[in-house]
Amino acid sequence: MGRCIKSRPLCERERVIKMAYNQLAHYYDFLMRDAPYDKWHDFTNEMIREAGQSVESIVDLGCGTGEITTRLAKSGYQMTGVDFSSDMLSVAEQRGAKENLQIQWLQQDLLSLSGVENQDMAISYCDVVNYITEEDKLRKLFKNAADSLKSGGLFIFDVHSLNHVRHNLVNETFAEVYEDISYIWFCFEGEQDGEMYHDLTFFASDGDKYSRFDETHHQRTFSVELYRRLLQENGLAVQHLAADFSLNKKIDEDAERLFITAVKRSE
Repeated sequence: MGRCIKSRPLCERERVIKMAYNQLAHYYDFLMRDAPYDKWHDFTNEMIREAGQSVESIVDLGCGTGEITTRLAKSGYQMTGVDFSSDMLSVAEQRGAKENLQIQWLQQDLLSLSGVENQDMAISYCDVVNYITEEDKLRKLFKNAADSLKSGGLFIFDVHSLNHVRHNLVNETFAEVYEDISYIWFCFEGEQDGEMYHDLTFFASDGDKYSRFDETHHQRTFSVELYRRLLQENGLAVQHLAADFSLNKKIDEDAERLFITAVKRSE
């Protein structure tokens, strides 16, 4: 059992663990064992039904260890998983092979994505988009997502709400302790609204001693209006807004995680 020095929703535990890529790849699944992967899977299927479209191929942008990717592959979708971390992809590939799933795994930076085309859908979950902290780079990500899609294809991603960042994350300290691994996380407010810096220290068991890993990460979330504008600039029209895995299109001010679904307009 882990213990926290500050209580927080599960999605915050998902996010902090998501940030440490290579060094903690082997601990990732243990730390994320309670993450609501099934909710991401089910939400994707619900949005496909909501759109009334036939979806066969999906690219998972920022797939991590492939938990969501493999779930969707088992549901019959032709999956491509893309991530920058070779160690995370190694775990993902082993997971897919164990399930006898035919999944294409690609090690690429999402801002220089290439070779992924004619997909019916692109997804980017678990705060991946929050790591894009500049408008120009966010615009590039949306362009790459659009370029990966067929005309009429869907793009779904999630981000932290501004309210959640302002009131539940910045200037807070969190920690969890397990038998083999623990971490301390300091979240600092950035200069821009929705911007935050995370200083993390991990201690992982290495036989009779503990190894220390230090991580610093930079995130930012933007207004729904800005996401909508940048999507539109790249031929993606917002079709559906949701919060905290609900299909209700009304966004609650207290929502923590926002889901944006866009469709690629016909050229």
